[in-house]
Amino acid sequence: MKHRGLLLLAALAAPGCIRAPEIVMVDRATALEEQAAGSFKDVEQRLARAGMSPTPVPLTPNQLEDLGIQPTPLIENLGRTPADRVDDLLRRHCVGEGREGLLVDTRRKCQAGRLSSDDVALMERVNRGRMQLWQWMHSVRPGVPEATLRKNWQQAHAEGVVCGGWVEAGDGTWGEKKC
Repeated sequence: MKHRGLLLLAALAAPGCIRAPEIVMVDRATALEEQAAGSFKDVEQRLARAGMSPTPVPLTPNQLEDLGIQPTPLIENLGRTPADRVDDLLRRHCVGEGREGLLVDTRRKCQAGRLSSDDVALMERVNRGRMQLWQWMHSVRPGVPEATLRKNWQQAHAEGVVCGGWVEAGDGTWGEKKC
């Protein structure tokens, strides 16, 4: 029994010699812990910098035209008037002189190049100008029907159409103007 008492005494005295472990709390995580937790500050900064310096995207001339951007012409258009541009469209058959006196979109017969959005806008401006001219002519000569004024103007204008221009005949067929 004596041994048992000593053992009990030794068992009770032993915990006093064992020290409790020290727990250290850190208020900031290490870089490895930040990455493991999903924090990639340096990667995010590089991505933000790359987003601020955009790079060009290669596009074909057809893609640019579809976006409404005219590619730079291969030859200079310096000194070309809207009338010169209309004559060029008539010669290429992209636009035609209709029998009603207005320009007509004939892009399906276009021989060289395409009809751009600028060309369509030019055609619409020319047609608006012609209709305003006919209205003014009718206001100056109110006794003459507008259809007659328009027909007379069309006959006089047809003489000045560029040679080789796309013209609609009286029966509705299209052909090049002979000079």
